[in-house]
Amino acid sequence: MNMIRTSIVILNWNGMKHLRMFLDIVVRLSRDPEAIICVADNGSTDGSDKWVEENFPTVRLFRMEKNYGFAGGYNKALEQIDSEYYVLLNSDIEVTENWLKPLVRFMDDNPDAAACQPKILSYNDKQYFEHAGAAGGFIDKFGFPFCRGRILNRVEKDEGQYNDETDVFWSSGACMIVRADAWKKCGGFDADFFAHMEEIDLCWRFSKYGYRTCFISSSRVFHVGGGSLAYDSPFKIYLNFRNSLFMLYKNLPDKNFSGVLFRRRLIDGLAGINFLFRGKFKYLSAVLKAHMAYYSNIKSLKKKRKAINVHDNGRAAGLILNKSIIFEFYVRGITSFNTLMLKQKSK
Repeated sequence: MNMIRTSIVILNWNGMKHLRMFLDIVVRLSRDPEAIICVADNGSTDGSDKWVEENFPTVRLFRMEKNYGFAGGYNKALEQIDSEYYVLLNSDIEVTENWLKPLVRFMDDNPDAAACQPKILSYNDKQYFEHAGAAGGFIDKFGFPFCRGRILNRVEKDEGQYNDETDVFWSSGACMIVRADAWKKCGGFDADFFAHMEEIDLCWRFSKYGYRTCFISSSRVFHVGGGSLAYDSPFKIYLNFRNSLFMLYKNLPDKNFSGVLFRRRLIDGLAGINFLFRGKFKYLSAVLKAHMAYYSNIKSLKKKRKAINVHDNGRAAGLILNKSIIFEFYVRGITSFNTLMLKQKSK
C-alpha cells in the first residue's frame, strides 16, 4: 500500500448542492497514489453525508455528531488523519487540472513553509479573483484583512499581475495545503473562532513559530464563495468583528498592543454608527454583540496570548501593513494591491 502523504479534506455542513457540483471533479483531477480524499461531515441534516457514502466509495467519510464550525470541525477531522500534508478544501471549490502537484512540490522543496495556497479565482466570473483569498492575504495594522487581488470589496481582474511565488501573511482556508507537523506544533485552528478569520490567526502563529506562509500561482482553483453564510449575513458580520478582536488580542506584540486595540475599538464604533444611520440595525446589533463577546472572553484570551507570545520572533511584523487599509481605500482611493505597495515603497 502506498504511503498517504497528502489528505485532501473537505469539510461539509448541509452542502449537498456543492458536493453534487464539485466532488466528482475533485476526485477526477486529484488522482495521486500518495493522496486520499476525505469528507468530514459537520453534523449535516440534508443527507449529504449519506450521498457521499453511496456515490463515492473511494472517498473517506468522517461523521461528526454536530456542527463544530469551520475551526472546530477541521480540528476534529484532522485529529483522525495521519499524513504529511493536509489540504483544506471548501466544498464550493472547482479544482483544475494539475492543481495539486504544484502545492505539494512547493511544500516538499520548502521545509520552512507551514502552508501555501493556490490562485483563487471567482467561479461566477473566472477572469476575476475571488474575495476569500485571491492571490494571498495580508492584514493592516488594525487587523483588517485584504489580499493581493482584493482590497475590501474591490476585486481585481486576473491579468497575470500576481503570477509568482511569494510569502504572504495568510493563506485562505477555502483552499490551502498545510504541513501536518506545523499544524500540530502550532495547535491548529482556535475552535473558539467557530468560523471566519481562523486561518489568519493560525498563519500569524505559524510566523511566530518561524514558519513561512506562501502563495503559488502555478496552481489555480475557482471558488463560489458565501457557501455557508452569505456575505451580508449579520452572523457573519458578528463573527468577523469578534474574531478580529480575538486575533489581535492573542497575537499583537506588546509594544503596540494597547494602542492598536484602543483604536480598533474606535473604528468598530464608527462602523456601528454608520450602520445606525443607514438603518442597518441587525448589523449594528452584530457589532455590539461581537464586542460583548470579546470582553466576556478576555480571561481566556489572556491565557492564549501568554502561551503564543513566548514564541514571537518578530517576523510577522514585516508582513503587516503599517497603516489603515480602510483609510487607504476610502480616503486615498487605492483599490489594488500593487498600487498600495507602490505607495508604501515610495515613502
